[in-house]
Amino acid sequence: MSAVGRVQQWATFGRMWYLFDAKWQNPFHSADKIKDILTGTHKPIYHDLNDCGDHVVVINSSEIALPGVEWEKRVYFHHTGYAKGASWTLAWQLHHKDPTMILRKTVYSKLSKNLLRRGRMEKLHIFPDDKIPDSILENVSAQLRQMRPIPKRLDHYTREEVEKFPKVFDWPKDYIIK
Repeated sequence: MSAVGRVQQWATFGRMWYLFDAKWQNPFHSADKIKDILTGTHKPIYHDLNDCGDHVVVINSSEIALPGVEWEKRVYFHHTGYAKGASWTLAWQLHHKDPTMILRKTVYSKLSKNLLRRGRMEKLHIFPDDKIPDSILENVSAQLRQMRPIPKRLDHYTREEVEKFPKVFDWPKDYIIK
């Protein structure tokens, strides 16, 4: 076997560590992408009952962006197992308690419901900010692209960029804004 073939085979069977930045990303769309990496559907050796998925390290989960009024309307269910142990928590309350929980619950619900689900969730490492332990950071070998670009804040534009931006019309010099 050639050296190139050996590297391709190692890349197929070896476990890779991917880095994903969740800043300003929709957790429901991000979960689909993360699920494909955790299950291994991106690999040519994928099988439903084979655990060939890779690790995913998610950073900035405290800065996710839910669409519309999802922060006020989406409800997460939890049951303790005891009688009358059911509780419903709004998304903003759950995110305030634990910034990683919304993304974790979303990925968990997207994974197929079989005995491999918990093992695949162990390969998901979520951090609320961009501070990652060195033991995990040294394993990261690739990065997942974000689905939507992060918008630039208005106060981060330079004066030249603002002046070069195309205008629909110019205000008259004698115009008074009340």
